[in-house]
Amino acid sequence: MYRVVRTAAYAALLADRADRDQAHADRDQTMADLRRALDDLAEIRDAGVEEQRVLDDGLREVIRQVTAARDAARAELDAARIELEAARAQVLLDAEDRVALRALLRMARKQHGHADRVYALYRYGALHSLHRSMEVAEQAAEAVHPPRGGWTASRPGAALPPAAEVDWRIQPLALSTP
Repeated sequence: MYRVVRTAAYAALLADRADRDQAHADRDQTMADLRRALDDLAEIRDAGVEEQRVLDDGLREVIRQVTAARDAARAELDAARIELEAARAQVLLDAEDRVALRALLRMARKQHGHADRVYALYRYGALHSLHRSMEVAEQAAEAVHPPRGGWTASRPGAALPPAAEVDWRIQPLALSTP
């Protein structure tokens, strides 16, 4: 009987040992699977981090480009505003010049009823004064700045260079009777 118990106990021990070995093998397999899963997760995480970094870099570049475009548009708008203000000021000056020129022409007609023209002296396109002759206009300009000689005068109907490019200009203006 002792032998039967011993054989049965030995068989049970062998069965327990086989179950234990199987449990250890299952545990080792599960641990290996878990390590592989952790490695896969780490790779996925690293890939996600890299993808996020690339997206962040791309977003920063887009923000930089949009900011540069915005700044350029603001600068262009500021330049346009300045240009508009200058144009408005020029229109006002032109209107003031026309009024002053009309007044000077009226005075010239009253003072010199016999003259058929007057000579307008311009400095950088702005009316400086009116004179009864070319020589008097030259003398008036010489009193302020340029030496005598080297003058260029426009002929009636001739194309003129831009006013802002000419220091002094004498232009004959015909007087018409009112």
